Amino acid sequence: MKAINETLSVLLFLSSALLAASFPVEAATAKGSLSTWDNVEMGPPDAILGIAQNFRASEDKRKVNVCVGAYRDENGLPWVLPSVRAAEKKMIDANENKEYLPIDGDQAFVQKALKFAYGPDAPLDRIAGVQTLSGTGACRIGGKFVADFFPGNKQIFLPVPTWGNHHKIFAECGLDVQTYRYYDRSTNRLDLDGMLEDLEGAPDGSVILLHACAHNPTGCDPNSEQWRALMDVLKKKGHLVFFDSAYQGFASGDAEADAQALRNVVEEGLPVLLAQSFAKNFGLYGERCGTLSVVCKDEEQKDILMSQLKCIIRPMYSSPPQHGSSIVRTVLSNDDLTEQYYKECSQMADRILSMRNRLVEALKEAGSSHDWSHVTEQIGMFAYTGMSPEMCDQLTNEYAIYLTRDGRISIAGLNEGNLKYVAEAIHAVSDGKSITSN
Repeated sequence: MKAINETLSVLLFLSSALLAASFPVEAATAKGSLSTWDNVEMGPPDAILGIAQNFRASEDKRKVNVCVGAYRDENGLPWVLPSVRAAEKKMIDANENKEYLPIDGDQAFVQKALKFAYGPDAPLDRIAGVQTLSGTGACRIGGKFVADFFPGNKQIFLPVPTWGNHHKIFAECGLDVQTYRYYDRSTNRLDLDGMLEDLEGAPDGSVILLHACAHNPTGCDPNSEQWRALMDVLKKKGHLVFFDSAYQGFASGDAEADAQALRNVVEEGLPVLLAQSFAKNFGLYGERCGTLSVVCKDEEQKDILMSQLKCIIRPMYSSPPQHGSSIVRTVLSNDDLTEQYYKECSQMADRILSMRNRLVEALKEAGSSHDWSHVTEQIGMFAYTGMSPEMCDQLTNEYAIYLTRDGRISIAGLNEGNLKYVAEAIHAVSDGKSITSN
């Protein structure tokens, strides 16, 4: 018995020693695995969303957010369109399910969306269209499609300035991102001569990104005569036109008028891609609802392109969400809701137009001697004020007014409660300084 006990004691001792010896190895192994990502550096904050985050963190009671491009009502609150709420009720009453959508999305929605953009007489039988994750996803899918299949020049030319995400999206697609002149900051107007010269100078068969309406960030659109001159150059050079349409209906309050540039280019027979978003004009910011479409020569080609678009989407996100697209489909499939929607869209555009005019009036009342007529001439959600980065920094640091450093302000963020304060602050930082060539 004594021998057995001694043997057990030795075994227990050896087991304890082995366990003790193993812990440092395990700890070292765990420590080593947790150090795998030590070389990863902090990424830079998004130029726009980072500002919005700083606004939310601010405890200054005076703070005003004129940064993020989202509509706010006269009380500064998000507004869900009544037509959207009515559509949701219809969807609930119809007991719609939550099944996966196909890779290319809800084609009933896509067809309504394309008719909304291209017009009631659109040649839908030869337009390849897929549902996307709003306009960002549409640009990403379209950029990848161009990079993989466009037989022309793989350079894409973006306007200066443009939505900041355009550069990142198309570079990630493998395209060679170039720029063309668009806005003349010395006059705060469209630089048509520079634009035409750069599009003429681009290699034949290049990809040209155009904002369909309400150019972001300037709010400065070509007029019909200027569009005609641009189309002549695009056609002469054999360029591929890539439209980004994020504000149809929201820009002027008239969805048909806002789509005219796109429709004219299609009528001219130019090759066209369209990235379409329903975030702004339907107020569906969080639903990520949009389309990407390619105008084809015939139905057979449409089928081929659809197959390749689905091949791009499948490994990327497999299939799109359905709630937002179901809302748009429901609204545009019902005559009463469609009519109601158009009125509500016009209501949003009218309020922004009113605030745009009121801002210029308030600047004059504050004592500003600058010519702010470019602000009233611009269209859509944004005003490109001409203020310098230093002025913008001063507005944020001293007045808690949050905006991007290029002088862009979201007119939708203004209301009667903050308009006077914002105008007086802009006057204070711009008085005696230039608002051109900044």
